Amino acid sequence: MKAIEINQKSRNLGKFQTVRRSAGKIFPVVLVALFLAIGTASAFAHCDSYDGPTIKDALKALETNNVDLVLKWISEEQEPEIISLFNKTYSLRSGDQEVYAIVEKHFLETLVRLHRETEGMPFTGLKPAGSTKQIILLSDNTLQNNDIDGLLEKLNNHIGNVLREKYEKVAALEKVKDQSVEKGREYVAAYVDYTHTIESIHDILEHGSGHHEH
Repeated sequence: MKAIEINQKSRNLGKFQTVRRSAGKIFPVVLVALFLAIGTASAFAHCDSYDGPTIKDALKALETNNVDLVLKWISEEQEPEIISLFNKTYSLRSGDQEVYAIVEKHFLETLVRLHRETEGMPFTGLKPAGSTKQIILLSDNTLQNNDIDGLLEKLNNHIGNVLREKYEKVAALEKVKDQSVEKGREYVAAYVDYTHTIESIHDILEHGSGHHEH
């Protein structure tokens, strides 16, 4: 049994080292996609938030009367519905502001709902500004500021700490895993978390993050 565990660890370590060598600077970005994907579909609801680019484009479109700014977020088949609603919304922009606020929100909800449909994702309502994870805001700012090196440096530090913590937990529990069933189960849980994380990184590198599948 011990030989099987050692061989399994060697295979996982070899896979991890291969992934790091092949990924280069892309490696941290892939890990971020992984951590955002594990256990939370809400991370991919960025387009639902007032912090996100979809709503920002929609508000800019209404300010400038340019519906083309939002059409990229939907499919060609959805365009007639959005264009019609956009025109109605814009026509009320100079009227009663309480009425306009209601109509504007309906337009934003419709746009986001249709966009989520193109992703195969449900629409669960608009999220307030400030609800988006910092890592997503950081990735957006990186695009705006053309500063991928700054992002990679921060991610390297953060992700390195996360993986080291997982590894050190497994290494510590391995020393006591045979002392009792409880300690053994703690070890197994940590071991599975550590190795599955590495395997998931490998899968993401080979097949992509699968944004539209979550």
